[in-house]
Amino acid sequence: MSAVRLIFDDGTVFHGVSFSKGPEGVAELVFNTAMQGYQEVLTDPSYAGQGVVMTYPIIGNYGINEVDGESRSIYLSALIVRDYTARYSHYQATQSLGDYLAAANVWGITEVDTRALTRYIRASGAKPAVITASTDSVEAVLRRLPLVSSVEGQNLASRVTCSEPYSWNVPDTVQYRVAIVDCGIKASTLNYLTQHGCQCDIYPVTVAVETVLSRKYNGVMISNGPGDPEPVTAVIQLIQGLQGKLPIYGICLGHQLIALAHGIKTYKLTFGHHGSNHPVWNVEKNKIEITAQNHGFSVDPAGIAAAGFSVTHTNLNDQTVAGIRNQDGSIRSVQFHPEAGPGPHDSVGFFDQFIQSMQVAVVN
Repeated sequence: MSAVRLIFDDGTVFHGVSFSKGPEGVAELVFNTAMQGYQEVLTDPSYAGQGVVMTYPIIGNYGINEVDGESRSIYLSALIVRDYTARYSHYQATQSLGDYLAAANVWGITEVDTRALTRYIRASGAKPAVITASTDSVEAVLRRLPLVSSVEGQNLASRVTCSEPYSWNVPDTVQYRVAIVDCGIKASTLNYLTQHGCQCDIYPVTVAVETVLSRKYNGVMISNGPGDPEPVTAVIQLIQGLQGKLPIYGICLGHQLIALAHGIKTYKLTFGHHGSNHPVWNVEKNKIEITAQNHGFSVDPAGIAAAGFSVTHTNLNDQTVAGIRNQDGSIRSVQFHPEAGPGPHDSVGFFDQFIQSMQVAVVN
């Protein structure tokens, strides 16, 4: 282990030691309030360009396995914890968290005062920090690595999307054919749809309207993904071109892109929502759902009604918009992750609504 510093633009420094070494660089730091699921966090493409601070202190005790990964690789820049446990114990585990990060050349940083760091991020907002093992002065490090690497204004979805179209595990009995726009798709979403009879064909964010319409799909799902939705103009235009022709559902970044496609604005949250314990009010069912969330931007409520949409879900922590729908329900989106791995699963009914929308479209 070697000493590591997290250096912010105001000169604030947090100290730790590495249990896995990555390249010196800049990443936006956010905190995640989940008590478990660190493998899912590591492999969630929505964390591209970010370093994640786990607020739960003990991380690593159940190791890494071959079944819980949400994508093909690690996308975040650093995992920052209070107490890293190298010794793991779980019947499915095949390696330690440290070995997993080291193989991907990603920072694992422990012995950080994560409580103080979380309070700093809450007060100052999610912002970039230099991650370095250098012993140079703070001033020298900041001259070498200017803190300009914010996710705001970057089309990070284009960096994590698939390079070519592909199909997921086709179910034995195909009931619906779904086009998935990969802004940073998670395996849990694909697995859930497959288990319910959907053949999922996954496309990059540059897929053309004509391509989707020519393949006679029953519905379109705009996936989760990282960063700022506004620069993801290709998907915004795709949604506009498909409106009224197919049911369109969106998750997380997909939710924000659906809003933008209908003239509803988005904005950057102070420190975002990251964790698996966020309460949301389901307005339609008048019940509370505990949800997994991972996003730094939100939908502006001001333009929702004028666009012909209504709010279906509200985040109870800060009253932000957590779900919208159009009048006939053929377009729906949620700001949280209904497919959440490892959980919670309060909101999987979102997928049932998607399937019902495709049923209605088939009948009509």
